Amino acid sequence: MSFYNNTNNTGTSGTMNIDKDLANDIVIQNPADDSISDIAFSPQQDFLFAVSSWDGKVRIWDVQNGVPQGRSQFEHAGPVLTTRWSNDGTKVASGGCDNVVKLFDVATSQSQQIGQHDAPVKSLRFVNCGPTNTECLVTGSWDKTIKYWDLRQPQAVSTVMMPERVYSMDNKGPLLVVGTAERHIAIINLSNPGTIFKATQSPLKWQTRVVACYNAGDGYAIGSTEGRCAIRYVDDETQKKSGFSFKCHRQTSPNRAAGAQSQPLVYPVNSIAFHPIYGTFATAGGDGSFHFWDKDHRHRLKGFPSMQASIPVVNFNRNGSVFAYALSYDWHQGHMNNRPDYPNVIRLHATNDGEVKEKVKR
Repeated sequence: MSFYNNTNNTGTSGTMNIDKDLANDIVIQNPADDSISDIAFSPQQDFLFAVSSWDGKVRIWDVQNGVPQGRSQFEHAGPVLTTRWSNDGTKVASGGCDNVVKLFDVATSQSQQIGQHDAPVKSLRFVNCGPTNTECLVTGSWDKTIKYWDLRQPQAVSTVMMPERVYSMDNKGPLLVVGTAERHIAIINLSNPGTIFKATQSPLKWQTRVVACYNAGDGYAIGSTEGRCAIRYVDDETQKKSGFSFKCHRQTSPNRAAGAQSQPLVYPVNSIAFHPIYGTFATAGGDGSFHFWDKDHRHRLKGFPSMQASIPVVNFNRNGSVFAYALSYDWHQGHMNNRPDYPNVIRLHATNDGEVKEKVKR
């Protein structure tokens, strides 16, 4: 089935100038009543995805013949910060500022609390761990712990202390990477999930906003508040040879005086997502733009202009044919700058190989 059977290129506002490459994106207007915190696609269906938001809800959306439809929703008692699907696509997990971990059964539309932390739950992932490769849910919290949950048991099967509050977490295969406050990075081998395999620090000078693991499970990218991205590898020798960092999500200040030295406007890198097939990746930031990159050849594949609203989160669907990005307040300037008229939109972009596939040099 084609992703597009109709056209829906409504902008987020009447004044927005949509790039021609994004003009045919499917637009979900007002997908939530407050800022969008996370987007997660089903691992079993191309056009089914969950959206968590600061309004305390997780909503499940489906796109049929180019038309987005709300399928179901469930609620927390506070802002929801993270959501992910189980590997079989039957359940959606979420965590948030009520310190609670919830599990929603898609077939029955029933949700239940399956876990709790002593502070907000910032990130979670379904992982396979231990010698038996058992699927469990790992949650990271501002209480400076990660916890592993067997969905059949009410208590955490394991708790691991982190150096600081958990800000971001991602996994691929046996690799789990946790980014915390004070720039700490904890690397865990899920074959031995109860211990930190390697503790290190971000090479970036400012606060970590996001970590994302490579498809090969041999490294991870870090995005920070100072508009930088770091490419890191678990193996020290590979890191020496192939690790690097680069600037992104910066704009030239339009108000500089004549003759004055240019001072760039620096925005946080809010989200990093790796293409599930090609291994290239996207970054998105507080400047309202997203870009596709090739880490192996160290260049940008394609950049897009600012959408005039911050992008808090992006993600690819299971085969990388759809790229979802949210236009929503990202909180990096505090609650004072969250206006009632700030856009709150999700856009779905059909990717093409020219944007996301690495370019082999002749």
